[in-house]
Amino acid sequence: MKNDRRLWLKALAALPMATALPALADGLEAIRQRGRLRVAVYNDFPPYSMAGGKGIDADVARAIAAKLGLTAEVVGYNADEDMNDDLRNMVWKGHYLGTQPSDVMMHVPVDEYLARSNDKVRIFGAYHVETLALARNPERVPKPLSGSAAVALEIFTREKIGVETASLADSFLLGVLNGRLRENVVHFKTVAEAAKGMAEGKVAAVLAPRAELEAATKGQGNLVLESPKFAELKIDSWPLGMAVKVEDQALAEAIGGALASLKNDGTIAGIFKRYGISHQAI
Repeated sequence: MKNDRRLWLKALAALPMATALPALADGLEAIRQRGRLRVAVYNDFPPYSMAGGKGIDADVARAIAAKLGLTAEVVGYNADEDMNDDLRNMVWKGHYLGTQPSDVMMHVPVDEYLARSNDKVRIFGAYHVETLALARNPERVPKPLSGSAAVALEIFTREKIGVETASLADSFLLGVLNGRLRENVVHFKTVAEAAKGMAEGKVAAVLAPRAELEAATKGQGNLVLESPKFAELKIDSWPLGMAVKVEDQALAEAIGGALASLKNDGTIAGIFKRYGISHQAI
């Protein structure tokens, strides 16, 4: 079936442009007719999306919709097992329990491998670069951590460090130093809970995405927040963008144009600033 689909796509690409364009415009035209852009965000994912339709991703979506002369219908979805499942549930198929897919999904890593693995979606529109960051109690972890993990992370053979379960930070810390840190890696359900654990003295530091750490550690004045560079960690930053169905090229182009305008006039940076988060432009 995969080979048949590839042959069909190849044949479609070879059609005259006049034949292909109307099909590409259908999705965007239907959205314009109803006047609403249905946008998928994650449930309970501060500072990007929270209850009541608040959060960075929700506000970016509203700004894009307004630029297109539309109203944003922000819909929250629970995260599934992995990003492939999330793209299926939120973009191209919908959830088996009955939740319909949205027109566009926020907070999608703009990654070539992810895009190749999900040929039913079009990934585009990076609006922020997320980075892995470390929040540390300087009384327990007094020095900045960077360079070789064998040297920088040796302190966590004695001190405990918190991570969100099944995250990049979790995977990295469990494997680095031949697993010597395993006993001192403390798992929490969320970054917010890990930050709370640090405030209560349960861990000396937390390794997590910077925006989530900035949101979770507000008011904790006795910590240092930094973006360490570990030689053994190949990926420590990633662009965040959006996804639409692969056939919705016209919609992707319209959203991309609106996003470019919002970047240029400072709207995107202003949204991050409003939530107290450091915006990293593309």
